[in-house]
Amino acid sequence: MIEIKELESYKNFGRVVSISNGTIEAYVTVDIGPRIIRFGYVGGQNIMYDDRIALGCLTDKEFTDFFGENKKWENLGGHRIWTSPESYPQTYYPDDSQVEYIKTDCGAVFTPKPETENGVAKQLEINMGSETSDMQVTMRVKNISKETLEFAIWGLSVSNQGGTVIIPMNDNDTGLLSNRIVSVWPYTDMSSDRIYWGKKYVTVKQEVNATNPIKLGFDLNKGTVYYVLGNDVFRKSFATYHPTSKYPDGGCSFETYTNDLFIEIESLGELKEVKSGETSEHTENWTLCKKSCEVDFKNDKSIDNLLSEI
Repeated sequence: MIEIKELESYKNFGRVVSISNGTIEAYVTVDIGPRIIRFGYVGGQNIMYDDRIALGCLTDKEFTDFFGENKKWENLGGHRIWTSPESYPQTYYPDDSQVEYIKTDCGAVFTPKPETENGVAKQLEINMGSETSDMQVTMRVKNISKETLEFAIWGLSVSNQGGTVIIPMNDNDTGLLSNRIVSVWPYTDMSSDRIYWGKKYVTVKQEVNATNPIKLGFDLNKGTVYYVLGNDVFRKSFATYHPTSKYPDGGCSFETYTNDLFIEIESLGELKEVKSGETSEHTENWTLCKKSCEVDFKNDKSIDNLLSEI
């Protein structure tokens, strides 16, 4: 049975809607956001990062000229909906207003106020399995402008400290042609010992004493990644349409960013033209499970052993 209720406050985020099946729970902010600010086992650790104060805020004259006086953007943590390609200040919409929501049998639909400056209206829907550790996260972006817009829906899960993301590489045989794309952002040190470049996997570790951020992108045919945090394994999966469809950032359907505070587990939908009045949709499937064995994140066979038990 799915229990859906509004909580008066969660930390310093204000009201949240709690969705739980007794095994897992998700909290979604409704005074700001929306953000899936908590996801984890009932009574367990939070997979999402939720230290609002540590994240600070972003604003400058270019930002306030576009969004209005005294406006600022807060990362907030948790899972959010963006659109790609990234641009400043447009991408950093100050989602600081109340969010409307409607309960459903298995979760809720969250609708923030339209982003008139960007010509889009976003919506987040959560559906939770009744007796499993599975949750479906559907993100919708409607073009409310008068022009055709080109964008990809971008789902960013700002996740907690101290874990490692496992990214399975494409294994399709393309003969004399390449079978994978790797995009690297300019501040990324590819020789960092936080990154493991294996034959079957790439792993990226979050470290609280990291001095420089890392961001990498990939075209994942299978559309499945894992974040191992302590004894919990967070699996995120999503449909991909390589190589026939167009994706942002050189062809990426998955990206990860990490600094000294958190690590982001990001999926991207197709980059396509969305006509005025049309809505684009992108769905992620989230699963939690327990780590069944110890793992060496810099050894493909050890990672194979872990994933074979999931």
